[in-house]
Amino acid sequence: MKTFESGQIISQGHYKSFEPNPINRQWLIDDPEIQSLLSQADRQLGRLDMFSEYAPNIDLFISMHVVKEATKSSKIEGTQTNMEEALLEEKDVPVEKKDDWEEVQNYIRAMNYAVEHLQELPFSTRLIRETHGVLLQGVRGKTKQPGQFRTSQNWIGGAAISDAAFVPPVFTSVPTLMGDLEKFAHNTDVYVPDLIKIAIIHYQFETIHPFLDGNGRIGRLLIPFFLVSRDILKKPILYMSDFLEKNRQLYYDNLMRTRTHHDIRQWLKFFLTGLIETAKNGVNTFNAILQLKNETEEKVTQKLGARAHNAQKLLNHLYARPIISASHVAQATNLSMASAYKLIHDLEELGILKELTGEKRGRLYSFESYLNLYQR
Repeated sequence: MKTFESGQIISQGHYKSFEPNPINRQWLIDDPEIQSLLSQADRQLGRLDMFSEYAPNIDLFISMHVVKEATKSSKIEGTQTNMEEALLEEKDVPVEKKDDWEEVQNYIRAMNYAVEHLQELPFSTRLIRETHGVLLQGVRGKTKQPGQFRTSQNWIGGAAISDAAFVPPVFTSVPTLMGDLEKFAHNTDVYVPDLIKIAIIHYQFETIHPFLDGNGRIGRLLIPFFLVSRDILKKPILYMSDFLEKNRQLYYDNLMRTRTHHDIRQWLKFFLTGLIETAKNGVNTFNAILQLKNETEEKVTQKLGARAHNAQKLLNHLYARPIISASHVAQATNLSMASAYKLIHDLEELGILKELTGEKRGRLYSFESYLNLYQR
């Protein structure tokens, strides 16, 4: 860490690019503050991972974490869709918000694609490229080489490359640098704690900026994918975009300081602090979810009698999709529309569902107390 050299500024004629040094090498983590933060992060991730084994229906709750991550990560890039809007069906999305909504949906698909394919593919440049292809398919970035490393120069900030805040390496360097990143991820010949390793990988990926579009979103996706691939987490239940969005300027400043001042220590401190805070928030959210689940199911059982069975079926659907229409209620419970409306009325009376639109037709209902747990 004390001798870390981030890279070199290289003149390309009318502009200067930054060529990062390879990261697949020996690292000596000898800073007491970093080691203390690393220990705290390990402990908090262990607490969070327990929910993967002991929380019932964990995949239902993970799907909501994915929606939250998609909206927060996309917000960092300027996409304005909140969780309620992300949970709507396309037909219910206002026309002026449809482009943003589609980008968030693609982010969700990309996350799910990567998680599913981690079962058969290692954490690799191939999986990164394929996930990127899903992210940009059919949306505003569809013309920017989805699934392919860039073959032209890009830059960050500024209207033109001449006044850019940062110019990543030339495109001819990208395959070699990404190959080095992949080797570092799998290198067992040198010891680097996995949480330090993913911090370095995220920094290096954002510095390489290997795609023409979507680098921020893919770079943030790498974090849970790596943690799952290394068996640090059994399920992808940690997403840092909420922390990074709240600390957006610090996030950018610490990445840039690493490049300009060779200060990897400050970046590692920031990243590990984010892991700790995100894991703690995850534990608190899962505890609150389980408490709400128990309270809601007890209320349904006590108040609805014979109708509690259908209410429970609907609740299981609401944990993954907390905004719902009457037709969805009918499908989820195999009830007639008349019976679905009666069940909705029952759950409104119990304060479980809340009508959102105020309209007589096309009404939507929200499991508001549950949705609020993801927006604290």
